[in-house]
Amino acid sequence: MRLLWGSCSRISALLFGPRRRPGNGLVSKGSLCYLRKMVHYLTEERGRPNSADYRIYFKTSDGKYISPFHDIPLFAAAEQENDIPSSKKVKMSENEVLFNMVVEVPRWSNAKMEIATKEPLNPIKQDVKKGKLRYVANVFPHKGYIWNYGALPQTWEDPCHTDKDTKCCGDNDPIDVCDIGTKVCSAGQVIQVKVLGVVALIDEGETDWKVIAINMEDPDASMLNSIEDVQKSRPGHLEATVQWFKKYKVPDGKPENRFAFSGQIRDKDFAIEVIKSTHKYWKALVQKQTDGGEINCTNLSVCESPFRCTESEAGDVVTSAPACGEPAPIPSEVDKWHFLSK
Repeated sequence: MRLLWGSCSRISALLFGPRRRPGNGLVSKGSLCYLRKMVHYLTEERGRPNSADYRIYFKTSDGKYISPFHDIPLFAAAEQENDIPSSKKVKMSENEVLFNMVVEVPRWSNAKMEIATKEPLNPIKQDVKKGKLRYVANVFPHKGYIWNYGALPQTWEDPCHTDKDTKCCGDNDPIDVCDIGTKVCSAGQVIQVKVLGVVALIDEGETDWKVIAINMEDPDASMLNSIEDVQKSRPGHLEATVQWFKKYKVPDGKPENRFAFSGQIRDKDFAIEVIKSTHKYWKALVQKQTDGGEINCTNLSVCESPFRCTESEAGDVVTSAPACGEPAPIPSEVDKWHFLSK
């Protein structure tokens, strides 16, 4: 449920930080450690929606601004054991791996919203190309995005790494994820998802993985545990997903996208290994062990990162952004149908 918080803030989701341990108040994951605090994630809008200055910033319930790219944990499976009633806990098997997903684009919408990887605190913004806000075209019979679309935090597709399977480098972004659940989410919402598979899109010569997942709050989540389950219970859904990615740029005058593995969707185990590798590249990024170029790694909680900032510095980033305003009008051509030959 979405609740208003002040004039331009809202509760986007209820998630929890890493498991508590006695001692120094930190929990270690691999070579990095994170501040361990149970938090609610809130979002705060700045600027005018449907304009180039619109931003969605993230913060904790106690008002600390954070980066959705760097501060929200990737792994969510062990995060719900504290401070949550047993009746509210997501039921899962012992070997189930859950991930946090940052929703950038709600299903059925057209605005190409994305985490601003090159800006401090990495708010969500609408992509701009050649001075114009980007909207995804409606390729018949689809309307906008056909799933909730977003990213897995604390992942990075390294543009200097050539994938052994795709033979292409990463696209310099967090790994993308499509939530095939029935609920339409909100931009900035953080949900827990179960990974089912992954598509290897080759976008303008770069590897652009598309993880297929389902919101754990979805009524069908317990029944969908693999790509085969989706094929059986939702005939045509995965084929439509591949076709959507193949054709979505054609109305803009670009050729059809191509895929590794001939467009076949790889299974859950393969997908999780891909995610783990992008998490490893992200760790190197925030520890300054690799050249991230223009990527902004400002964060509040990755305690071994040289890019860690103070609460005051994070607050200054947000307060310097334009105040929240009335939405700008959406161009009428965004509703246009595009009919493409097969």
